[in-house]
Amino acid sequence: MRVDAFDFELPPDRIAQRPVEPRDAARLLCVTADAITDRQVRDLPDLLAPGDLLVFNDTRVVPARLVGRRGAATVSITLHQALALDTWLVFAKPGKRLRVGDRVEFADDFSAEVLEKRPAGDIALRFDRGGAALMTALHEHGRIPLPPYIRGGVADERDRSDYQTLFAREEGAVAAPTAALHFTEDLMAALAAKGIGSTMLTLHVGAGTFLPVKVEDTSDHVMHEELGVLTAETAERINRTRAAGGRIVAVGTTSLRLLESAAGDDGRVRPFEGGTRLFITPGYRFKAIDRLMTNFHLPRSTLFMLVAAFAGLERMQAAYVHARETGYRFYSYGDASLLDPETRP
Repeated sequence: MRVDAFDFELPPDRIAQRPVEPRDAARLLCVTADAITDRQVRDLPDLLAPGDLLVFNDTRVVPARLVGRRGAATVSITLHQALALDTWLVFAKPGKRLRVGDRVEFADDFSAEVLEKRPAGDIALRFDRGGAALMTALHEHGRIPLPPYIRGGVADERDRSDYQTLFAREEGAVAAPTAALHFTEDLMAALAAKGIGSTMLTLHVGAGTFLPVKVEDTSDHVMHEELGVLTAETAERINRTRAAGGRIVAVGTTSLRLLESAAGDDGRVRPFEGGTRLFITPGYRFKAIDRLMTNFHLPRSTLFMLVAAFAGLERMQAAYVHARETGYRFYSYGDASLLDPETRP
């Protein structure tokens, strides 16, 4: 499909710069086969049914943006995928001037060596420490890597908590699974009281999620890889829910992508550990999920293509027009939508 089929206009003042408080007070656009209705996230217990299962991504955002020096030159890097305990793929500015073997100094006692420059433009850096020691150094010297449409990507101390979900526990993401930002302890208690369950998977969201689609046709786009884990326990919970007639509700496109990566053609979800490059566009046959809760996405992005594949391109274009005209807040800190599939299997 042509990428410009997924284009739309958005006034800059529709882009949220901070989340609402409390988080479950965010607006929720419900998109079904025959209606578009305005609700709030805190209405979810009334919009779901007993026996349904919410699937959350429990990844935790690390302070993955660093500023260092190579000699006299300043270098800005953003980590986006772990290759080993001490080695990450990064985006660097200016990346072209870095050479294999160069050392980038982030502090007197914290540095990394350039191991490899890849054709796609990312760079493999090996840090002078790994594992928990590296995470400690990132928390000391790094910044939360906000997307560029939020205050130019410059995070402050408030973002260290604002840009983490209630479920964040597995460190490794450089972008938040933003649909889950709307959930509070009170909302989770209300959902549980209604008999609506929840379970976790882990997909470490990479900085590639911010990259624009630069090709003219979706068939020419190369999807970035992200690492994920879906345990046998979670797989069994999902399969039992569906067998009992409950619906699987993916909270966020990251949860959806890992669920679909772990699902067989028979619809059963199996344990998964590894990388996924799943790129979902209209025509894809969904196997593992029944509903999707997600924020509003950028034009011409892989994520808007995904929601169009799930709920229908024309329906999502109409939903986004409604959202723009009625004051919904867009993108990572913005409002959310609850989508039904265009067609049921």
